[in-house]
Amino acid sequence: MATNMESGDDLSVEIIQGLARHINCLSETNRATKKRGIENIRKETLNRKHALEPAVLQKVFEHVLKPLLKCFTDSIEKCRELSVQLITDFIDAVPNPEESLPYLIPTIEQRLGNQEIIETSEEIRLSQVELIVKVVQKTDKKVAPFLDDLVKILHRTIVDPFADVRKVSCKCTCLIARSIPQHFHLQSETLIKPLLHTISHQHSKVRTQCVYTIGDVLQYGNHKPMDQVISHLAQRLFDHSPQVRQAVTEVVGNWLLNFIDRYSYHHKLIPLLLTSQMDELPDIRLKAVKLWDEIGTKYESENEKDLKDQMDFTKPDVAIPPGQTSRPNLGCRTLIFRHLSKILPGLVNDLSDWTVANRLMSSKLLYVLLLNAEDHTTQHMEKLLSGMYRACGDEEQEVVQQVLKSAELVGFFVSPEVYCKLVLPAVQSASSPSVLMTCAAIMRGTPRIVLQPHLVVICNTLAHPEVCHGEQQSYQYQLLACVESIIGTSQQDVSNVSLQLFTILLTILALARDEDFKTKVKETIQKLATAQNLSDSSALYQTHTKQVLDNLRGTYEQWTSYSVERLVFDVLLSEAGAVVGEHLDDIIPMLRTNLHPDKDPELRLKFFSLLSRLVMSAGETLDSTHRFGDFTLVVVKDMVIPNVVWHAGRVAAAIRTIAASCLWALLQSGMLNAERANSIMDDLLPHLNTLLEEDAPSTRLITCRIIQKILAICGSTFHPDRLHTMYMELLKRLDDSKDEIRIAVSKTFMTFFSCFPKKYDVAFYRAHLETLYRGLLVHLDDPDQNIQQAVLDVLKVAAAIHPPLMLEEVEAVKHKHRNFLYCDELIGHIKTLS
Repeated sequence: MATNMESGDDLSVEIIQGLARHINCLSETNRATKKRGIENIRKETLNRKHALEPAVLQKVFEHVLKPLLKCFTDSIEKCRELSVQLITDFIDAVPNPEESLPYLIPTIEQRLGNQEIIETSEEIRLSQVELIVKVVQKTDKKVAPFLDDLVKILHRTIVDPFADVRKVSCKCTCLIARSIPQHFHLQSETLIKPLLHTISHQHSKVRTQCVYTIGDVLQYGNHKPMDQVISHLAQRLFDHSPQVRQAVTEVVGNWLLNFIDRYSYHHKLIPLLLTSQMDELPDIRLKAVKLWDEIGTKYESENEKDLKDQMDFTKPDVAIPPGQTSRPNLGCRTLIFRHLSKILPGLVNDLSDWTVANRLMSSKLLYVLLLNAEDHTTQHMEKLLSGMYRACGDEEQEVVQQVLKSAELVGFFVSPEVYCKLVLPAVQSASSPSVLMTCAAIMRGTPRIVLQPHLVVICNTLAHPEVCHGEQQSYQYQLLACVESIIGTSQQDVSNVSLQLFTILLTILALARDEDFKTKVKETIQKLATAQNLSDSSALYQTHTKQVLDNLRGTYEQWTSYSVERLVFDVLLSEAGAVVGEHLDDIIPMLRTNLHPDKDPELRLKFFSLLSRLVMSAGETLDSTHRFGDFTLVVVKDMVIPNVVWHAGRVAAAIRTIAASCLWALLQSGMLNAERANSIMDDLLPHLNTLLEEDAPSTRLITCRIIQKILAICGSTFHPDRLHTMYMELLKRLDDSKDEIRIAVSKTFMTFFSCFPKKYDVAFYRAHLETLYRGLLVHLDDPDQNIQQAVLDVLKVAAAIHPPLMLEEVEAVKHKHRNFLYCDELIGHIKTLS
């Protein structure tokens, strides 16, 4: 053995002597000479044909180390590069690389560890950091004496302009932290600042390695910077790179499992891990769920004594929220329960953060948090609800949807007895769509059997005028959502609150402006009927119309055109169909009161519009029970006639027009027979004559048709004296500016003459007939041929009353006409009568 050592020493001496010239070449100024010297050293040592023994190589390395380290400062980049690579290969090959540390580490520190990095080449800086990595891997704990220099180097290289240098520096930091944790913790805090600077680097691989490095620096180093680090890691959960988010998940999960002082930071670390459970990437979600389960299990085992009762007396068959397959373990639930008071306030504040990404992430975290908190949410309801109300008003729909999912969990876990005391007062006082939206989601998540005892209180609140009279469209949508939640959750149980829900739906329908929304409300009314096993919505109207009318009776005398109750009354009568006819005793007084001339003109316009619609479909509404005929005189005398009295102004004219239209609809319905018509004729005729003089052409036209219809209804029962008071106004209308009205008057005259009784005393009333005939004959010479033809038809009918007088009058004016054709035709007709 001694011989072998001697031979080894001899060989090493021989090689060292052979290297002397090459080492001297390293001091030359010529670039090629230096380069050739380094290459020859490699050739004579590491690249020999027959590899040297490790002991020999160790001695040779010790001899060439210092000359090679001098080359680190050489002005020629290639020489620096070759020397770093040669030393790296030596470190890999020699048995005791730690012997080089006293020279190697300080030299690299001089190049990389100063305030200004001396080494200008990015590739060489990378090679030197890789050399440190190699040294740490080979020497392990033996680098401890040189930790100060290593930290100085890493402090600079972690923020190096070259991305690869940063990445390798982070890797090197991890190796040092794991190799000498007992020494590293004294220096670790120094590296936090550069690491936090690098964590937002533009290269995702750098960010990923930096996250892992921060994990090791805190795990094996000083724990104080944890508060400073957490916010930066939270920001990385928004990183667009899945690898970075995965790294954050693994680091935080490892801290929660193995960090020495983890109990002090549970409330800060748990939100980060739970956020990862809602990541868009399935692999990250699964990893986070697995880590969370392991953390809960470990916490459970560490606190077995405190949790023994809960472990031994676990409730069997505990209900799980819809969409979930399993329940978080006891350790997970306990962790959340104990830290919810610390986590929730900050989370609620983040729900109204100015950035969409933060609000969205917070809304997702809230769901996972409540899923683990279960019924322990109860004691934090006030704070939680205030945050949900704000978040439900968010412009970002995804945020709103996530918060609504959380609200459903609240409904599942928290007793209605608790949340009703908080939510219902807010519903009454806030008049906010977001409050109703939250309320709807909570009820949607509440189990049916739990919600049932509280339905009356909830529905009474929603049906209160202060709540259901909100006119904002978004508010109506959410009020409808509340009703749909109650129907969907309670099913047959809604029979106890059917009236309240029906009233709410009627109010929403009355206030709705959008047709699609109205259709949706009607569909919900149908759902309410179906839930109670009723055939259709008409059965619902049959059940509740009387009750709704009774509720309206107390206020109808004070209604204005803006009263919500008036709108409800309108939509009730419009939608109830045949049910309307069953409640005329309640409906007619309401109509009569609100059509009184003292009422607001706009209100009367709206009520006349409603009455006209009902009268036009009287068979299916007002007269469905064949009783409306008994009320027709009330309609005419108390509603129509008072509103056709002339008053100055456009509004008054509009009311006269719609009142006349309503009368026309009533006459068209056939509800007014001859006996009833004659009983009101003395009151009605003077106003009809006045209406014929209206400025509005539409009013004059409708009045002509009304008179024609009344004449047709009364026929020969119409007293001649009434006919005599009417015809002068009708003759005036033949001179109307509108041809349409003149044609209508002609048709009225046709009916007018058919009302003359057979025993009409033509001799006694000759003066009236002369006036009539002469007035009509004037228009037989009208410039408009249509008018001529219409008047000719009237005169033919009129001639039958007194043919000789008609013949006499025609012949007296014939010579004045421009065209004798119509006169001759009329004379021929009269002669046939004679």
